[in-house]
Amino acid sequence: MNKKFSILKTVMLIIIVTVFASACKKGKHPTAANPGNKSTATGLVYNEDDGFQVPDFAGQPAGPNLVFIEGGRFTMGSAEEDILNTRDNLERTISIQSFFMDETEIANIHWLEYLFYIERDSGGVDGEFYQSALPDTTVWASELAFNDSYVDHYLRYPGFRYFPVVGVSWEQAVDYSTWRTNVVNYKLAQDAGVEPPADGGRIPLETGVVLPEYRLPSEAEWEYAAKALIGTQYLDENQTNGRLYPWDGHALRNPYGKQMGTFLANFKRGRGDYAGIAGKLNDAALITEQIYAYPPNDFGLYNMAGNVSEWVYDVYRPLSFQDFDDLNPIRRNGFLDKSSSYDKANFGSLIDDSVRVYKGGSWKDVAYWMAPGTRRYLEQDSATSFVGFRCAMINAGTNR
Repeated sequence: MNKKFSILKTVMLIIIVTVFASACKKGKHPTAANPGNKSTATGLVYNEDDGFQVPDFAGQPAGPNLVFIEGGRFTMGSAEEDILNTRDNLERTISIQSFFMDETEIANIHWLEYLFYIERDSGGVDGEFYQSALPDTTVWASELAFNDSYVDHYLRYPGFRYFPVVGVSWEQAVDYSTWRTNVVNYKLAQDAGVEPPADGGRIPLETGVVLPEYRLPSEAEWEYAAKALIGTQYLDENQTNGRLYPWDGHALRNPYGKQMGTFLANFKRGRGDYAGIAGKLNDAALITEQIYAYPPNDFGLYNMAGNVSEWVYDVYRPLSFQDFDDLNPIRRNGFLDKSSSYDKANFGSLIDDSVRVYKGGSWKDVAYWMAPGTRRYLEQDSATSFVGFRCAMINAGTNR
């Protein structure tokens, strides 16, 4: 018995050693995080005094407020009834690389932080750049409404700190994204002991300690992230259903648990009905609501329907669904669809290369506009009380 046990023990030990050795052999291939000490192409040693330097790299650093969105294939386009007969977002299959997106919309407190630092660093409150960064608080004003409190208080009063910033144009959102990239990367470099350039220039990407740029998401990225179809995944590549909204079903109320019956987003229920009746409010928000209000979607993103609509990068064209690349599509300009075709100069159209897409419904919209496939457009230098934004960032390297 002991002899049999000894033989069995030896066999098991041999199997374990073989498996371990095989795993070690497979793990010998160089990776981005573990490139080895010499080049697999030339055999030259890395990191010698006069040689090619390969800094340590532990993966793309975590950016503040960012959520990882695993890319893949999806059907882009509107599944809603085309009540305006625009036919400007017909369904088509595309693929999106993995990327990061802000968990929430950019809030008033974030914009006030931005204003503080550019006031300090760019010539004070009278500086040209500071003045260009101020949100237009008059977007709340109306000759026939007493919205004076929003004009005076919405941006700066502490009670509105975590409400989404509004009154910002597409151009201002792009400027904020550039500033945010610089500030975050300088802090990451300092924390890693990397000396930022004395002239304020870009920290080299090769250091591996800085992030790609914060930017506005493409329309395709935004729609992909809003639908969050990862929540419908079932066995291999099967998805159990599509989505009309960033949640399952056609209903706008929560069907589960203690929150059953409460609205899943901030929107206008009907003519004159922004929040329901006192004592039994529906979405409980007359205007915008805090950026963490309402349940997140299956990617963990808040308010991808309702609260405020959001700027995306794309120039608007009604035929974007025809002129597109099926991998990471974006429309930067009038390529294949020139603005001269739309006769804006003679008021035959509102379309040119300065109108940008905004997505998602807002506190001021009925439920129709909360479907991720719906799309509207606005001049890139315009601002409203119902359009805000969030940032996105590529995932550099692997798709997972």
